[in-house]
Amino acid sequence: MTLPWYKLENESEADSPSLVIYKERVQQNISKMIEIAGDAERLYTHIKTNKMPEVVKMLLEAGVTKFKCATIAEAEMAAIAGAKRLIIAHQLMGPKIERLIALRQKYPEVVIASLIDCTEVADEHNAAFEKYGLLSDVFLDINSGMDRSGHPLDDSILELYKHLHALPNLRCQGLHVYDGHLRTSDFETRKHEVEAGFVDVQHFLEAIAETGLPKPLIVAGGTPTFTAHALHAEIYCSPGTCVLWDWGYGDKLPEQPFEYAAVVLTRVISKPQKGLITVDMGHKAVAAENPIDKRIRFLNLENYELLSQSEEHGVIRVQDWESVNVGDVLYGVPYHVCPTVNLYDEVYVVENQMITDTWQVLGRKRRITV
Repeated sequence: MTLPWYKLENESEADSPSLVIYKERVQQNISKMIEIAGDAERLYTHIKTNKMPEVVKMLLEAGVTKFKCATIAEAEMAAIAGAKRLIIAHQLMGPKIERLIALRQKYPEVVIASLIDCTEVADEHNAAFEKYGLLSDVFLDINSGMDRSGHPLDDSILELYKHLHALPNLRCQGLHVYDGHLRTSDFETRKHEVEAGFVDVQHFLEAIAETGLPKPLIVAGGTPTFTAHALHAEIYCSPGTCVLWDWGYGDKLPEQPFEYAAVVLTRVISKPQKGLITVDMGHKAVAAENPIDKRIRFLNLENYELLSQSEEHGVIRVQDWESVNVGDVLYGVPYHVCPTVNLYDEVYVVENQMITDTWQVLGRKRRITV
């Protein structure tokens, strides 16, 4: 009998709760991502989802040469894996500027850029990098409607762009435009929203052209808007979740052809009363930032409801209580895979439905060496 794709032939060797990565599916998702982009060189793949050097190496082997990350530790993890061009998608300040300089000194062959959205931080970067005789690579972060970070597209943004180019120890590479708030399920509607949100960006690009300053690179979007931005050849795309995929985006983005490649493995540890089972999957095992009904979708359990979670336990109401036994292994797809990965020090790696390796989730650390 053919086993379901997720079921491990050697599941008795897997402790629980654990995160299981299906290597063949990761490879397939990388190939699909490149196919959508049209060229691996168009991708600034975001690694905050996977946080693993081995996945970065798989991307490099597939031709992806540029990466986006969320933290200095993730940037160092990527550099350790062999990445040569990185954007840290945060405006770094305070001690993080010195950490960024230390990272640049440790990996001088790697271009490591960060985001700037105001003159104060630009000036701080310029002064700090001047002390070390270095250039700070930056992207101007634009707020195109998400209202989380970035400079608004108003009358003062051109002056900020000119200021970045005037500072002697800054090297402004381009524009970063993250429109993660655009998540409408219907692709045509979402595409229209993306294009409408880019009208003012285009006007800004026209204003830049009139100044005679260099034409900026444009790095835009994340996973939800990837398939819309990919239609415009001048834009570099930065999807990330699609490498592992999850239940949330799988339901919300029906035009995206990715497959689940990360699953939480848990065991039934108790049947405390009729109709209830308890698993060893508390909120330390799967991302718990969403309501209880949007945390995990079990692949081998039907007619159930996750009632509650504590740190190490999950209580589930099941309809067919008699058919579930203590010790049964359940496999579930996280609703949000990115913070779920961040809960694990290591993952099991599966090939041909067998655990063949473990990988360290190195990028989950706040600090690796710098």
